[in-house]
Amino acid sequence: MGKETSIVHLFLGFLACLSVLVVKAEDPYRYFTWTVTYGTISPLGVPQQGILINGHFPGPQIDCVTNDNVIVTVINKLDQPFLITWNGVKQRKNSWQDGVLGTNCPIPPQTSYQYKLQAKDQIGTFTYFPSTLMHKASGGFGGFNIYSRDMIPVPYAPPAADYTLLVGDWYKSSHKALQRTLDSGNALAFPDGILINGRPQSTSFVGDRGKTYKFRISNVGLSTSFNFRIQGHKLKLVEMEGSHTVQQVYESLDIHVGQSVAVLVTLNQAPKDYFIVASTRFTKRILTATGILHYSTSRTKASGPLPIGPTYHVHWSLKQARTFRMNLTASAARPNPQGSFHYGTIKPVRTFVLANSASRINKKLRYAVNRISYVNPDTPLKLADYFNIPGVFNLKTIQDKPTPGPTVFGTSVIGAALHDFVEIIFQNYENTIQSWHLDGNDFWVVGYGNKQWTPAMRQKYNLYDAATRYTVQVYPNSWTAIYVPLDNKGMWNLRSAIWPRQYLGQQLYLRVWNNERSLFTEYDIPKNALLCGKAKGQHI
Repeated sequence: MGKETSIVHLFLGFLACLSVLVVKAEDPYRYFTWTVTYGTISPLGVPQQGILINGHFPGPQIDCVTNDNVIVTVINKLDQPFLITWNGVKQRKNSWQDGVLGTNCPIPPQTSYQYKLQAKDQIGTFTYFPSTLMHKASGGFGGFNIYSRDMIPVPYAPPAADYTLLVGDWYKSSHKALQRTLDSGNALAFPDGILINGRPQSTSFVGDRGKTYKFRISNVGLSTSFNFRIQGHKLKLVEMEGSHTVQQVYESLDIHVGQSVAVLVTLNQAPKDYFIVASTRFTKRILTATGILHYSTSRTKASGPLPIGPTYHVHWSLKQARTFRMNLTASAARPNPQGSFHYGTIKPVRTFVLANSASRINKKLRYAVNRISYVNPDTPLKLADYFNIPGVFNLKTIQDKPTPGPTVFGTSVIGAALHDFVEIIFQNYENTIQSWHLDGNDFWVVGYGNKQWTPAMRQKYNLYDAATRYTVQVYPNSWTAIYVPLDNKGMWNLRSAIWPRQYLGQQLYLRVWNNERSLFTEYDIPKNALLCGKAKGQHI
């Protein structure tokens, strides 16, 4: 009996040690509780209603490490339903947490919802913002930075400090007023200003002479590209939306709506203050915001003319975009080099040509993709798919390529198989710049070109070291080509990052699917999922 008891104790001890190892092996958790309220802000000197998170505009910054679990409890104190989306944070196997109306019921007023995210196999500079109505126009956005694990080297020396700059156009009107304008069938007026971290000027970033600093710069605006530069200093591009880049040096960088980049800046000038400048691109009237790069020993204020940037030079921007390259020797979020996936050797199984357009339906302005102006159904697409609810969407609503005919309303969903490798051409027949974002899946930007895309344009693709992104620009009367490995099962939003266009229908969803129900391909519906529309009353 004594021997048997000893064996039992040894076995129990082994299980206890094993459980400790399992607990220790689990990736860290970071918890955030956000209360979303209205509050008075005056970014352009005029009091207006803003959307605050924990009383702050812009909202709190999320800093985490690759594979961290990020738990965000959002308490909605607004008078409207509300959602937050995670712009570029991949959500592998988990479109349930995407925070857009195609995947989630909005959080009703005076209630809360808990997002459960994981920064799985990612590094980089991203953002979050409200995805409902025109809430983004009043705030509720912030930075979301994913740092590399200590065991995974980054291809540059650690910077002395890390600064996040949220830059975007701004209106003095409230989001409700802007929404009324769009609902009435009219386009928005030109923005009233441009902000850096919620201010049009004087935001200060401090550093020591001789040291190098990392600046993470994101375009959180509604509709306007901007050019970023620092007086007397060079910008060394090192990362864009999770991809380490070849470290080229620029005088200035164009950053389009929804995009994020990271640059290294070495303080190698005389110890004084220098202007940080962001100015609008491709606009007849130029809006400018300024900040200050302050040397810690400086006693001299910034002076002289602001550094000159490009204005409407489309070809200049196109040439710069073609210089962005992936650093093939750098580790990604995992030890293997990020260039080890040889995308240029894989033949796409399907090509989509998606053409944006502006037209009028019932005399009201609408935007469309391949003639379909998207309408959100009362039941999120993801819930309709999961519960097999008919009549919510039809995979035949939108065609793979543009077709002649009038613009019509529809709920556009493209069906694709899990692990398909596809080519998407964004065709822009309009004389305005476009910006497109894909949730849940990064992509290689393989080509830019003028006028209309044809299959012959593939000869000019970069099939070797194109950078991966989640958001890409399409120049006026031009096209952009991307390659997408659809390795993330779910219902994913493909939208205009130019928010008034998204609101008025320039979006669709990509259903990445296989018939297997397995945790290896997609997580189960969360127990706290909100149910609405035809899904209300369903059993989880």
